[in-house]
Amino acid sequence: MLAAVRGVLLAVGTLSVNITLFVLFVVSAALSVVGVGILLVPLVATAVRAVTDLHRRFLAQWTGVAIPGPYRPRPGGAGVWRLYRWVVTDPATWRDLAWLLLSVLLTGLLLIAPAAVVGYGVEGVLGVPVLLYFLLDWWGYGVFWPMDNLAEALLSWPQAALILPAGLTLAPYALRGYALFTRWLLAPTRAAALEQRVDRLTRTRTDTVDAQATELRRIERDLHDGAQARLVAVSMKIGLAEELMARDPEAALRLMAQAREHSGLALAELRDLVRGIHPPVLAERGLDGAVRALALSAPLPVDVDVDLPGRPEAPVESAAYFAVAEALTNVAKHAHATRVSLRLAHRDGRLGIVVRDDGRGGADPAAGSGLRGIERRLAAFDGTMSVASPPGGPTTVTMELPCALSSPRTSPSSGTA
Repeated sequence: MLAAVRGVLLAVGTLSVNITLFVLFVVSAALSVVGVGILLVPLVATAVRAVTDLHRRFLAQWTGVAIPGPYRPRPGGAGVWRLYRWVVTDPATWRDLAWLLLSVLLTGLLLIAPAAVVGYGVEGVLGVPVLLYFLLDWWGYGVFWPMDNLAEALLSWPQAALILPAGLTLAPYALRGYALFTRWLLAPTRAAALEQRVDRLTRTRTDTVDAQATELRRIERDLHDGAQARLVAVSMKIGLAEELMARDPEAALRLMAQAREHSGLALAELRDLVRGIHPPVLAERGLDGAVRALALSAPLPVDVDVDLPGRPEAPVESAAYFAVAEALTNVAKHAHATRVSLRLAHRDGRLGIVVRDDGRGGADPAAGSGLRGIERRLAAFDGTMSVASPPGGPTTVTMELPCALSSPRTSPSSGTA
């Protein structure tokens, strides 16, 4: 029933909006020859893209058919001519135009017809034909329910008992068929997807270089202000102790004890620094063991399920580890959750990571640096991150990294931390 209602909603929106936008776009394009269209076409195209984005969102939620956006990035500057060229030279604009027209033509078959069958069955089950037969003596109602006498009117019940389940069964498949048709036209073509990927890798490469430079400066600063300063102090104290050894052995011993203490602190700082670059647990136990260690140290219960028949390459493994660490930290700080589930699995050449909590929801990657940091870290390896976090929760962070696995692991594959 829900699929039929959704189909009707989409049909109403499609018939009332799409044909209007199609006409407006055609008229705007025709007016380009007199100059007015140069201003109108980008405005209408913006409205069209808002409508297609709504369809992408609803169909992904209702049918599970994801439809990525195919549009080229908006150019900088506010020049009208530049915006016009951006719209008319983008192949996605003309695919949107084709979808506006074809979606109207297919609405009757894929959206209205299944909903009509369901409505027809509901009408019969509720006994509307029989009611009309008795109240109005309306035998002519047989346009939809053929009936020339009471017996034929009563037959509407068993007929409706067959028609309604058929309509309810058909409606979800018809809605999914509409979603697949929409994806065929509105998703990026192979060339557009490749262009988007190249553009994304170009941008993420710049972000990665900047992030690496920032990280190197942080390491340099930590070494200069921390371990290096302590080692200089150790050297100075040892030098003073050598001078005092002959005339004041007790003072020399105190200086040596202080030097030993400072050397221990320097060693601890160096270990922390190395752990921030590549955690020893990751090198020793692999990603499986490392995320279990993270789960054990988390301030709330974490259910862990790992299915990795091997180990990713070290850079990918490190990126995945720190992404999980940041995700768990975000949950502990902001989610007000009582429990977290963490799943890692390798399928079809991609490492998938899903972190789900039962917190208050409302997580937005654009609102904080934590999720954006995860996104940038994964993007360096052509990875992706998506966040589903409706108000009230739950929040699900899904991450994917393309990678191959090497040697098989020997640790257990599932458990609770």
